[in-house]
Amino acid sequence: MATAIYLEHYLDSIENLPCELQRNFTLMRDLDNRTEEKKGEIDKLAEEYILNVKNLASEQRVEHLQKIQNAYSKCKEFSDDKVQLAMQTYEMVDKHIRRLDADLARFENELKEKLEVSGYESTDGRALKKGDSRGLREKRGSRARVRKGSDEDSPRKKKMKNSPDLSEALLPMQPSDVLDMPVDPNEPTYCLCHQVSYGEMIGCDNPDCPIEWFHFACVDLATKPKGKWFCPRCTQDKKKK
Repeated sequence: MATAIYLEHYLDSIENLPCELQRNFTLMRDLDNRTEEKKGEIDKLAEEYILNVKNLASEQRVEHLQKIQNAYSKCKEFSDDKVQLAMQTYEMVDKHIRRLDADLARFENELKEKLEVSGYESTDGRALKKGDSRGLREKRGSRARVRKGSDEDSPRKKKMKNSPDLSEALLPMQPSDVLDMPVDPNEPTYCLCHQVSYGEMIGCDNPDCPIEWFHFACVDLATKPKGKWFCPRCTQDKKKK
């Protein structure tokens, strides 16, 4: 049941991912086309300059060269925009991959704990078989009654029954889950914790913010706030001014 709920919530979280990726890829293709157009314009301007350079006055030469320079600057601007889009696309996908990796690691640990508990119980059962068969039936009956009562009355079971939101109980996203995963040394770091991107993140609306992106847990956020949001460091700097 928990697996089905987790899968449902995870699929909901990536529902818009294909559309966002398609949008970024379309923008990058558009930037490529505009760059190619500018490169064609540069070739024409350069060819005109070479053919007419002997007949151009000094001011006209400078003006012509300035047009070529402006076209090159525009090409560089398009290229920088494409790089930013590529990085954004990578982080968009990587965020979901890291969340999945962290959840898989957590599920694996939970499975190991269950296997250890079941192994302990089976060992205990084999030891009981060596005793009196009648005493065994009595012990099994008493143990079964105790286990049943403890399971129903345990805080964990009560929490699951009374929890208003099963997704919060089943899918806690803790930074420690991700910090234990292997990290690419070339991976960029963010936030006050200086760690890689994972889980839900929020960007500071200060364009001069040196950090830019922050994990929800590190800035005490559960959901994205409405309107503009400034990180603790930028908020403190604004108060000083």
